[in-house]
Amino acid sequence: SDAGKKGVEREGSMAASSSQSSLPARGYEDELAFLKQETPYRWRIDLGFVPQMRVPGHVYVNEALQPLLWSELRQFAGSSSTSGFLPALKQIANVAALPGIVGHSIGLPDAHSGYGFAIGNVAAFDMDDPDAVVSPGGVGFDINCGVRLLRTNLTEAAVADRREALAQSLFDHIPVGVGSQGVIPSSSDSLQRALELGMDWSVREGYAWAEDKEHCEESGRMLTASPASVSARAKKRGLPQLGTLGAGNHYAEIQVVDRIFDKRAAAQMGLDFEGQVCVLLHSGSRGLGHQVATDALLQMERAMGRDDIRVNDRQLACARIGSAEGKQYLQAMAAAANYAWVNRSSMTFLCRQAFARTFGATPDDLEMGVVYDVSHNIAKVEQHLVDGKPKRLLVHRKGSTRAFPPHHPLIQLDYQFTGQPVLIGGTMGTCSYVLTGTEKGMADTWGSTCHGAGRAKSRAGSRRQLDYTEVLEALQQKGISIRVASPKLVMEESPESYKDVTEVVDTCHAAGISSKCVKLRPIAVIKG
Repeated sequence: SDAGKKGVEREGSMAASSSQSSLPARGYEDELAFLKQETPYRWRIDLGFVPQMRVPGHVYVNEALQPLLWSELRQFAGSSSTSGFLPALKQIANVAALPGIVGHSIGLPDAHSGYGFAIGNVAAFDMDDPDAVVSPGGVGFDINCGVRLLRTNLTEAAVADRREALAQSLFDHIPVGVGSQGVIPSSSDSLQRALELGMDWSVREGYAWAEDKEHCEESGRMLTASPASVSARAKKRGLPQLGTLGAGNHYAEIQVVDRIFDKRAAAQMGLDFEGQVCVLLHSGSRGLGHQVATDALLQMERAMGRDDIRVNDRQLACARIGSAEGKQYLQAMAAAANYAWVNRSSMTFLCRQAFARTFGATPDDLEMGVVYDVSHNIAKVEQHLVDGKPKRLLVHRKGSTRAFPPHHPLIQLDYQFTGQPVLIGGTMGTCSYVLTGTEKGMADTWGSTCHGAGRAKSRAGSRRQLDYTEVLEALQQKGISIRVASPKLVMEESPESYKDVTEVVDTCHAAGISSKCVKLRPIAVIKG
């Protein structure tokens, strides 16, 4: 099937649309008539931009980021081809046509074309609407791809003469690259337990500290997970990969606190001073999550025919939330999310070992606690206000981060007064940010904000236009140590391939949907 074929496409690429012919043919100026600027940082996509829209779209973008999104639309409007890339604006609007959606289909400043949903797209569906759907395209292939931040008590000066040794130690300890296999012992039975228990398994097996769970979204475990809903093929792919970084945009970075914007919130996170050394880990559910998504797309394509569900783009394959296919996917997705938390916990264990060996001190002595762990690709049942009334919604966040405000009941005790920490990873060799959630974000974006820089060039385009030796030399000139398993893949992840993460973060801050807390800059990068 078409969905199955496209399921092998790596998430994060400029995914091709399978149904552009279903969209009305209009010129660029006619397309612009449907886009209205509401604030300096938010545009509205009016009904009619694509067929059957049930709600408007909201797109958060500033003056610097806008040309990229609009140029995609111009190229699309001027093309006579019925295949190729569907602009992110069209994808955001197509999501607004899905059954059961409420509020708006939301595009964040890092939005770019993805599979079905844009990456950087948030949408919520009414759990009480029997026609409301769940769509794997609204979660992504790398289920619970996310970021974890560890702090230390080390200073930049203290690691200066050991930076290369530390980078090498991390590279040696954490398996990286395409097809990398983990060093965490795993059997079929232990995989089953990990899928069910998430970080509880990691704590039980000694790969995580008990307090790590207190600084993790969902405390590192989705209780709705059912390993029985995960196919044998997905489990086979996931079995050897626990504790592996993978390739693509995944990384481990040694970073230092570069600037503190909110001293009170930063102190609560244990980020106490500029020059403090931290580690940022970015990875997900590896081959297991990819297979869960692929399996679900095939099942849902059949369910759509049975239930007469019609969508503008076949990549938006979906099923009613209450259907057998919808329930199975949500159970399998939760299990894959648990796998991803175990994966990041396993890498945390290896990271602590690498630091301990390099500095001749225990991880406890180095105070290597988890600041927070966030998911970027997930769908979760949450309670939100809709027209002033509380409703249970299935919130799809794809390439976006949960950002709950202070006093929210789902935030752990340590962050009740600051709001949830939000980790925004930059591109290779550029800065990253820690933000906090806000009440305005809760009201306007279902408690969501951006997740990173967002691609500006396709992976193929980056490989054609950039030379990997120049990218590596540029990092070295910045004083950044680099270890890569696949140097020729570095072009895909160069800063030139992405939007400016600071512009993305500043847009979210100015729009009030999250608040800047800390800026981090890298001193060492480990990639697949």
